[in-house]
This record gives sequence, structure tokens and C-alpha cells, in this order.
Amino acid sequence: MILGKTGCEKGGNSFITPRSFAAGETTTTGSTILRKFPKRMASLMEIKEIFCNADAVCFDVDSTVIKEEGIDELAKFCGVGDAVAEMTRRAMGGSVTFKAALTARLGLIRPSWEQVQKLISDHPPHLTPGIRELVSRLHQRGVQVFLISGGFQSIVEHVASQLNIPTANVFANRLKFYFNGEYAGFDETQLTAESGGKGKVIAHLKEQFSFKNVVMIGDGATDMEACPPADCFIGFGGNVIRKQVKEKAKWYITHFDELLKELEER
Repeated sequence: MILGKTGCEKGGNSFITPRSFAAGETTTTGSTILRKFPKRMASLMEIKEIFCNADAVCFDVDSTVIKEEGIDELAKFCGVGDAVAEMTRRAMGGSVTFKAALTARLGLIRPSWEQVQKLISDHPPHLTPGIRELVSRLHQRGVQVFLISGGFQSIVEHVASQLNIPTANVFANRLKFYFNGEYAGFDETQLTAESGGKGKVIAHLKEQFSFKNVVMIGDGATDMEACPPADCFIGFGGNVIRKQVKEKAKWYITHFDELLKELEER
């Protein structure tokens, strides 16, 4: 039997009901809404203008807000780091979907609730230099900050707490556990579990809050693909440089101080 209702994740000493969407909303948010935002290449000047007038800024987490890749750290902690890394390399060369790749890697790791909690307590993720100051400055300007990750909710919520970001602004994948704490899968209904999930989350946010200027910041191709519906994308290479992103991003930075400086000059 799975903890609480199907799809619940054990968080701390309580049960957390995962973020849910109304019947059919995934399809609406994932396809119909996305078509409302025409694809358009913004210039560097336009991207900077959008950033400085943003209603919301969305950050990827792994290798962007934090230095590590969460699933790799979890795999190493559970003793299957090399095997999962090899699986990731093979998956990147094929046409496997994000959900299929996540299913396969988690099936190999099979983390228990206790292992996840111990990873967070004994080996907490390290914040990327400058992110704390940037998020604080955005909050001072009244900008909503969201964390959108293909990683795991429990780890991302820990990161959010370090940055004073409310858990309601966290979108990530939820692990499921049986009552004895053993791994029971992950919540496949989450938008972040799907290919193109980050864009679907942003489309949902724009629909829900009527944001006019939404910025996506991240290191990877999945972050870049979230624009549109994001109004602009800023590539980040402070931890890992992805060649494709560096070449295609109109605004590519390697330190968050570059964004702080842009805000201070306005």
C-alpha cells in the first residue's frame, strides 16, 4: 500500500498531497495553452528589458540554482552512481522520453524514504554563488520566483526554504513510498514528469496569474525549450556549460552577479 493517497510523498513528519490539476487540465495546459504563445526570437536588448520588467522569474534547479544534479547525487548516495550515469549517457543518444528515462533510472536507484531524508540532512545541495542575493533582490522588487525542476520535490523544497521561496512556487517530481518507507515509484501525473513539462508549467502559471513577462533561467536544453511560453530565456553556465545552450541562447551568463548588475543599472 502506498503512503496516504496514491501519489503522496512523505515529507518530514507529515504526508504531503501532491499538486493536482483538474481532469483534462494537463492536456489543456500542455497543448492548447502552449499554442497561444507564438514562437519568436527576442533580441538581447529585448530579453534584458523583459527581465528587468518581469512579473515572474522561473529557475531550473539542478546545475543552476544548486551546483549538483539531484538524481546523480541520489544515485551515488544509494550506491548506483556509475550505473545511473551510464544509463543517462545511453538515454541521451536515443529517442527515449523524459518520463521513460526517469522511470528507468529510478527503477535502478529505488531510493527509500529514509535514504532521501538522509541525503538531504547529511549531504544537502550547495547553492550556486549569487543565487541567494538574486532571489532576494527579485523579491524586493515584487517579482514572483518559481523553481521548476525535473528533480525531486523533497530536495527542491529544501532548496526553496533556503531562498525564502514558498513551497507553492515549487514544481518538481514527487517520489512515492510504501508505508514501510520502500520506494513505490513516482507521481507520473505531474507536469514536470513529462517531456516539455517546464513549458507546460509556465503556460499554467501564465493562465492562472495572467503574468505578462515570464523569464526562464537554466543550464539545459529543456529550460531553453520552455521559451515560449516563457517570454524570454537566459542561459546559465556557472556550473556546467551545455554547448547547445551556450550557442543558441541570446543572453548567456556564467554568474548571477550579471543579472544583479542589470537590475541595479535600471
